[in-house]
Amino acid sequence: MDLNQITLSVHDLETGVAFLSMLGLRLIVHDADSRYARFELPSGATTLSLHENPKAVPGETVLYFEVEDVDRRYQDLSAAGVVFEGPPADQSWRWREAYFSDPTGNRFCIFHAGPDRRFPPWRIVP
Repeated sequence: MDLNQITLSVHDLETGVAFLSMLGLRLIVHDADSRYARFELPSGATTLSLHENPKAVPGETVLYFEVEDVDRRYQDLSAAGVVFEGPPADQSWRWREAYFSDPTGNRFCIFHAGPDRRFPPWRIVP
């Protein structure tokens, strides 16, 4: 099994497209009639899509984007207008993270975990 795509609801498709494009995602589908857009990420095979729903209510789900240098990406995105909840911080689970939201309120995190992402010292070994 492989995670193919995640779809987020947004209040306004064009605002959502502009936001994800600013993050560095590459637009591969844009269907104005169905109010849908789909993006590829700079690496990996999972895609992220948007569907316009003016009544969208973001949940508590957080999408995590792993980057090599959290502090550099934080600076770049801040300069581009992304408003973060706070500066990057080291977490007790050994990840460095910084959180932000899109214009609809969907939450994102840029982080770096390295090998601890999949193989932390507390990983369950069968």
